[in-house]
Amino acid sequence: MTQAFTVEGGQMYAEDVPLTQIARQFGTPTYVYSKAALHGAYRSFADACAGRDVLICYALKANSNLAVIDQFAQLGAGFDIVSGGELARVIAAGGDPKKVLFSGVGKKVDEIRYALAQEVLCFNLESAQELDRVNEVALSMGKRARVSFRVNPEVDAQTHPYISTGLKENKFGVEFGSALALYRKAATLPGVEVTGMDCHIGSQLVDAAPLLEAMDKLLQLVDQLAAEGIHLHHLDLGGGVGIRYTDETPIDPAFYLGEVFKRLGARKLTIMFEFGRALVGNAGVLLAEVQYLKHTAQADGRNFCVIDAAMNDLIRPALYQSYHRIEPVMPRAGAGQVYDVVGPVCESGDFLGKARRLNVAQGDLLAVMSAGAYGMVQSSNYNTRTRAAEVLVDGLNVHQVRRRETVEELFALESIVP
Repeated sequence: MTQAFTVEGGQMYAEDVPLTQIARQFGTPTYVYSKAALHGAYRSFADACAGRDVLICYALKANSNLAVIDQFAQLGAGFDIVSGGELARVIAAGGDPKKVLFSGVGKKVDEIRYALAQEVLCFNLESAQELDRVNEVALSMGKRARVSFRVNPEVDAQTHPYISTGLKENKFGVEFGSALALYRKAATLPGVEVTGMDCHIGSQLVDAAPLLEAMDKLLQLVDQLAAEGIHLHHLDLGGGVGIRYTDETPIDPAFYLGEVFKRLGARKLTIMFEFGRALVGNAGVLLAEVQYLKHTAQADGRNFCVIDAAMNDLIRPALYQSYHRIEPVMPRAGAGQVYDVVGPVCESGDFLGKARRLNVAQGDLLAVMSAGAYGMVQSSNYNTRTRAAEVLVDGLNVHQVRRRETVEELFALESIVP
């Protein structure tokens, strides 16, 4: 993975550009992405798949900026989407809808129609009623929808419960014990073509064992279907590969993919993946400025470092109790003090980090690290705060890929009742 954010000569750079320059030019808070890191992460998986029948799809839910989508489209990626809006983003960014997997538990009729009109590669179905709906919509359009089922293998991903998706108590997928009957039914319907099987057990996995256990269970079902004359074209193993936020040791792509191909054996199946965080997580930081330092007189009290980024900009710490390293852009000498790093939002849960030792002063810049995934896409306008700008750095070049909103734009769609 390309190390895009480094400290040299007393300050942090994004590739060859000082973050101080970006703050002066675009203000704060601002998301900063590295093109080299995006490409490096994708190639770490693509190189491990060389010579194999594989489609690496980028999961848009991690970061759906058009410039990010465009980078992966140029690299030949497919795309995993969960809404009609995300499909529109793929198309707007120049991606090929024929390389799109449409996932998600709640597809509406108009979304299915749109996806069929764009000839997406496959619908990942997650319920018996969804199968019926897709079949009916396809027939009404004189089309045949390519489908797979997202099979829930009942494998514990051993991750945060909010991002665990492979157990029977999760809303995702169809039960493993029900999958065979659903495939049998789908094979009889005139509006669908059964082409694959899908699985996604969770996110931020740093151990390949649960992923491989899930694959083993799916292959049993693939073989059982083949014995009944239902032959699949592809096996979609989802994503979930984690990144390093602190001291984690992420899964090695070469090892993981080597084990995947070993298990695949002589089966003639295209392997597909839906990587999101693994491709963008460490390719971005959230740049913020220190507004105030609040020091508590009591020995057991807390100190607060109030910055201009908040939970509306990066909700992961409040939502998932996730940890992001917070680094000074221009480090100062000395040990500093322990702070809770908080934002201006009127919530006690508005924090980016707790109990962080920092040597900072009012006006200093901080970089919230590993913020390329599930940062901007989960941001909001809570407290009528404009969302952050986004920039993409390519060597010495800085491109604004989303300008900061104006306050007036936040209520432009609203009206007062006469």
